[in-house]
Parts: sequence; C-alpha cells; structure tokens
Amino acid sequence: MKICNLLNNKNVLPHLTADNKDDVINRLIETLSDNVENSVIENIRKAVFERENIMSTGVGKGLAIPHGKAKGLSNNYAAFALLDEPVSYEAIDGKPVKMVFLLVGPETHNSTHIKMLSRISRLMNNAEFRERLQECETPEEIIEAFKNEEEQYFDL
Repeated sequence: MKICNLLNNKNVLPHLTADNKDDVINRLIETLSDNVENSVIENIRKAVFERENIMSTGVGKGLAIPHGKAKGLSNNYAAFALLDEPVSYEAIDGKPVKMVFLLVGPETHNSTHIKMLSRISRLMNNAEFRERLQECETPEEIIEAFKNEEEQYFDL
C-alpha cells in the first residue's frame, strides 16, 4: 500500500496553526470525518491518545507520527500537516514539531500497520524530502511530493 494513496485534499493540511500537540492530533483526526463514522472517529481519538500517553510519537527532526489501531475501522487512514509554527511535542530530541503524519488502522491488521509506520519513517528520515515538503503550499503539492518520493525510494 502506498502512503500517497492514503492522502487527499481534505486530509492534507499545508498551513495548520495549532496551539499544542493535542490540538494538532485532534485537527488531523477530524480530517477523516468524511470517510469514517462519528462513533469510529471517537474510537480513533481514544486509540491515538492512548498510544500517545504511553510515549510521545515525536520521533525527532521536527516530525511526529501519532498512530493507533481503532475498533470499527476496516481500512488504513492517514492525514498530514505542515505546521505554520512549530509545536512542543515532547519529541525524543526535545525539539518542537513542524510536520505531523497521522496513521490509523484496523485493530486486526498489525503487520500492515507496522509496515506503514516503517514506510513513513523511512521516507521522512530523508532530510531533502522533509525540506521539499516544507516548501509545499497546497495539498496537491504535498501529495505529489509523497508520490514522487515513494516511487524513487521504494521503486514502485
């Protein structure tokens, strides 16, 4: 499964202004509401915040990857935001976050979830790619950047 196929104009936020980590996560979860029932949105919220309470998903280099597996989902969903102003996120390197990639999936698809997290991590570990993302102004540009990077990196 390609990361770029999980992204669309409604779940990619190129200029998100948020007050704090919780606000960022909630705003990204809300972008999924066109595709997911309200009761499942609450399951997603619960799963992501439970995971976040175990350990911050601020992975360093200005990136966070909040994620969770939620009851009621049959597919994987994602959302991505570039923050206008960095937000404190309790990241492992102690630096604020500028990019946040939300990934949620069904409770039953552990291996797919782990593979998707790994793919996101590998893509986002590339400093040049992160810089290209920071230059994007529209959802379309961000989705295209992910598509191009995946094709190059994973030879799809």
